[in-house]
Amino acid sequence: MEKIIFIIDDNDANLVMAGNALEDEYRVLSMPSAQKMFSLLEKKTPDLILLDIEMPDMTGLEAIEKLKEYPQLKNIPVIFLTGMHDETLISEAKKTQAVDIVYKPIVAAALKTCVKKYI
Repeated sequence: MEKIIFIIDDNDANLVMAGNALEDEYRVLSMPSAQKMFSLLEKKTPDLILLDIEMPDMTGLEAIEKLKEYPQLKNIPVIFLTGMHDETLISEAKKTQAVDIVYKPIVAAALKTCVKKYI
């Protein structure tokens, strides 16, 4: 069965870049916000989530905290996406239950390697 990956990022270019890198091997569902992710989680359970840290309305840090509250969702591996190199933000991200961090701009080969580690 084909593995499903959710990509959540408020930047369309990042969604396209990550989607293009992964669509040959996985079923990729892209969305522009954490709210859309939670709506879709009511219908589909992904094998992995790529989650932008900095988004309006709900940040990736807030979203993973909420995600991990649900017993049926808490074991989904989450990889953060970020263009920031702010040490405080990265430190906060590492304190969550995210399994890894991928830095933007997204490098297709690096993203594929990271995703394969957790699927």
